[in-house]
Amino acid sequence: MTIQTNDTICAIATPPGRGGIGVIRISGPEAHAIALQLTHQSLPARTARFITVFDGQDQSIDHGLALSFPSPHSFTGEDVVELQLHGSPILLEQALLAAVQAGARRAGPGEFSQRAFLNDKIDLAQAEAIADLIAATSEQAARAAQRSLQGAFSERVHSLADAITRLRVWVEAALDFPDEDIDFLADGKVLQSVEDLIEQTEHLLEQAEAGRLLNDGIRIAIIGKPNAGKSSLFNALAQRDSAIVTDVPGTTRDVLRETVHFAGIPAVLADTAGLRNTDDVVELEGVRRAQAELKLADLVLWVVDASAAPDEQEQPPAVSAPVIRVNNKLDQLNHPLDTAPDQVYVSAITGQGLDQLDAAIVRVLGLTAEFQGEFSARARHVEQIKTSLDHLTQGRTQLADFSSGELLAEELSLAATALGEITGQLHSDELLGMIFSSFCIGK
Repeated sequence: MTIQTNDTICAIATPPGRGGIGVIRISGPEAHAIALQLTHQSLPARTARFITVFDGQDQSIDHGLALSFPSPHSFTGEDVVELQLHGSPILLEQALLAAVQAGARRAGPGEFSQRAFLNDKIDLAQAEAIADLIAATSEQAARAAQRSLQGAFSERVHSLADAITRLRVWVEAALDFPDEDIDFLADGKVLQSVEDLIEQTEHLLEQAEAGRLLNDGIRIAIIGKPNAGKSSLFNALAQRDSAIVTDVPGTTRDVLRETVHFAGIPAVLADTAGLRNTDDVVELEGVRRAQAELKLADLVLWVVDASAAPDEQEQPPAVSAPVIRVNNKLDQLNHPLDTAPDQVYVSAITGQGLDQLDAAIVRVLGLTAEFQGEFSARARHVEQIKTSLDHLTQGRTQLADFSSGELLAEELSLAATALGEITGQLHSDELLGMIFSSFCIGK
């Protein structure tokens, strides 16, 4: 159902700066009346019309095209007018000011998309996909965001939530008729249905995790002892001299980051301070930040100076993320290499072995040619799916171990609720504010 709003909003919908074309978007109940004041023309629906835009003193601002989209057949579900003018920032600001003087107000970040959501033109996951599509840094990420915008992710979530709800209704019906000859909760079908839902949710979680990696980028932490060559490797992978490289231990004090791509997937490389005990307050803070980066990493590159004498006390970091041992300074070795599958040899200075490191990263993260990502996803989506999976797992325990249909029904309800927060079937004003505030003004 369309939400009626009392105000009309306007914004420049094209990126800041000069361009061939700039677009002014106007949405709300007074959109057509404001457009009439600006153009001195009544605009036909969904037809491009050549117009002149005038200011409040009837002075010509610019010539261009106007498009009118009457409610509810528009992006926001409201009356919408778009003015396509020359992409001069000064001209566009003049036209925007004229729209404000005619009765519109400047839109807030993401307000057009928020109105589209409130008017049931898109759901919350689709709204977020708009921002993801704009921010995509790879072809795969753009395609995944486009599929989410078209509803691929939402359909999967809705389908799973509906299946969970149907089972909850079945369980509650069985509880309402305890005197029936058949004990629906004991015949094994309900337990099998829960198992099937868990399997479906795990599969959705895998796909959402892949979509999150496409959207947010893979976090790769480069760690190791001082002077192992971490910064040199960081520069080699980033293909630029971002990090300062010296022979002085402890040169890197803060976390440096660069975005690169592996198999077309964006990755955020993090160069960290050398891990060692130190009394230097600044270096100690760098070590603390390095350890914090480890906790966030999707992959860890553990850099070891292969030219130095083996340090039996040096152990790989204790993290949940996969670890690749990178034996650096290959150009200084004069002994046979250890060809263990969990490590590679490189020279960050000469570039030797970097191809093998790239291949190892792709292999460990599963970034195969088939890794395309069926849809884009965000960290909050992943967390909600995990929450739903936790409730389903707990529900299985309540039924299998305690034969408690009441607790199973409650866990099923909570599982469906968690999924509903992904698409916005259940939401809070605080959540909407947090999501749409990250959008650009004209969206």
